[in-house]
Amino acid sequence: MEVRAELTATVWKVVAEVGATVAEGDELVILESMKMEIPVVAPAAGTVSEMRVAEEDRISEGDVVAVIDVS
Repeated sequence: MEVRAELTATVWKVVAEVGATVAEGDELVILESMKMEIPVVAPAAGTVSEMRVAEEDRISEGDVVAVIDVS
């Protein structure tokens, strides 16, 4: 399952690592836009198989942030 950014922003912090088991609602990354921190959360439980962003990356709305293998 691809997890996409909902807005154009800068990646402030990568919270989850590849191989991590996440629950629905767990934070994957935290974005920063206009001095606001916006979490990107797991839409379902599973394992993070890919993290496609790094801290300080500039991303656009709709970009894939991470991929989760749903359990």
